[in-house]
Amino acid sequence: MNFYTLTLLRHGESVGNAEGYYQGQYDFPLTERGRNQVQRLISRWQSDGTQFDQVIASPLKRASETAELIAKALGVPLQMDSDWQERDNGELAGIKRNVADQQFPKPDFFTPYDSLAGTGEGDFALFLRAGRAVHRIMQMPPARYLVVSHGGILNQAMNIILGIMPQANGQGAHFRFGNTAFSTLQYEPENHRWVVWGMNDMTHLDVE
Repeated sequence: MNFYTLTLLRHGESVGNAEGYYQGQYDFPLTERGRNQVQRLISRWQSDGTQFDQVIASPLKRASETAELIAKALGVPLQMDSDWQERDNGELAGIKRNVADQQFPKPDFFTPYDSLAGTGEGDFALFLRAGRAVHRIMQMPPARYLVVSHGGILNQAMNIILGIMPQANGQGAHFRFGNTAFSTLQYEPENHRWVVWGMNDMTHLDVE
């Protein structure tokens, strides 16, 4: 195999998602609905013969549990990588959204270099960490990699891959990752070409 296939997957629904919390690196587990979403994805991949050589996951519970279920079902080795954790969102972590929006209102203007909610990672800090995580995979042999992670860091991974720099006020491109939605890309190292095969694929959830 002389190319990389990179599948970027967001975890299943978590307690934080369901109950309206800012999560970041606050460690919420999956809900029962989230586990069902993962099982639907597994069934789909088993049915269509999707294969991976390695699963790489964030160690946060909602991602690691998603990854463990998939790796076990598909018989794929799993490794944890803390660089794939969600954004450190500072003082927002673990706070209800309606409360946090009052306590920490978004500033009228912010740059990519500003910290989030006091001590958290701004967009550029997260961009750099995503770059390190993607680079680590590119130092591994060409193979089929599944990354199980979170919406914020996966957005910055897409920015890294597509060459999009963070902008002021959070403007610019945004990539949708629903719960258990995935995007698939291929990298050809011989000519340094990325090809996007699919975005925010969640057809396994069409029937709820």
